[in-house]
Amino acid sequence: MSNKTRVVVVDDSALVRGLLSEIIDRQSDMCCVGAASDPLVAREMIRNLNPDVITLDIEMPRMDGLDFLARLMRLRPMPVVMVSTLTERGAEVTLKALELGAVDFVAKPKIGVSDGLRQLGNDITEKIRAAARARVHRTPSPITPSGAAASQAAGAAGHGATPGAGPAIKPTGGIPMGRLSTEKIIFIGASTGGTEATREVLVNLPADAPAVMITQHMPPGFTKSYAARLDGLCRIRVAEGINGERVLPGHAYIAPGGMHMWVERSGANYVVRVADGEPVNRHKPSVEVLFESAAKVVGRNALGVMLTGMGADGAKAMRTMRDAGAWNVAQDEATCVVFGMPREAISHGAVNETLPLPQIAPRLIEWLRSQAGLATSRV
Repeated sequence: MSNKTRVVVVDDSALVRGLLSEIIDRQSDMCCVGAASDPLVAREMIRNLNPDVITLDIEMPRMDGLDFLARLMRLRPMPVVMVSTLTERGAEVTLKALELGAVDFVAKPKIGVSDGLRQLGNDITEKIRAAARARVHRTPSPITPSGAAASQAAGAAGHGATPGAGPAIKPTGGIPMGRLSTEKIIFIGASTGGTEATREVLVNLPADAPAVMITQHMPPGFTKSYAARLDGLCRIRVAEGINGERVLPGHAYIAPGGMHMWVERSGANYVVRVADGEPVNRHKPSVEVLFESAAKVVGRNALGVMLTGMGADGAKAMRTMRDAGAWNVAQDEATCVVFGMPREAISHGAVNETLPLPQIAPRLIEWLRSQAGLATSRV
């Protein structure tokens, strides 16, 4: 047992506790050492059993799962996989849990819980494995633009702008990108830990940044809330990608959960393509699909960014992007929750620079301005 990942399951449903314990105990590399019906029981189990990972339900008696998570990450940070419901409110609360420091989440079905959870067995155990290797931090990063970006946002707000209220009043600032922003597209791939890493990049981009296309491994039902959350925080517009819409500067497009997204050329314009299809590298949406289109369609006008995540999705296509003339960045190991996807991209020779997460957005802006012969002072 000393070589196994030790898991405590926290859920108010006896059925769910039993199913999750069964799924975990079937794995040769992990074991369920305890199952708690509420956070107060879980608190004692954590003290006595010292687990490597906990799975945590959100809606429970005596103490809300989010309250418990916030206290846990403040007092005894450890890897947490949330078990959430597949509803709009469940999506919003799950995103809050990720903000508070949860590593990942599993969406349990609203009906047919028994069969549904068993079908999700591989997904659940893969997330637990990733969580066991994740870096957790005592205090999550604040959801605000950093450095000068924050000053610019505050300045714009002081002149009557309301961030997130609509495209006409999104705050602006910095040296205008001008024509450059219509030529370039930033492509971002991320998985475990990526919701907050992507947020960190996007909130520090100026309103006139090039278009951004993002594939974040996420199931159906969550990306709409995720995009809306980011749109309220960023100076660029953020939304789920819609099939056939034109790719515009100052906008970010997130692959809808459970759908592939890529870019195509339509005359002088780029357009978003979204469609169902078979999983690629076991994922849908897949970073590989997005990055392959970047290499083929955008070529030397593409900038690739590989953020935290487990596995190798997108690594080969990112190398194809670089061979086509793209300029690529990977998040460094020290700031990743899980270094798998950036490591694979680096090992494939796909990366021009490896940077800590807080430096990625400033470096993208700096590189874009240098290409246009603009001053390179950072936003």
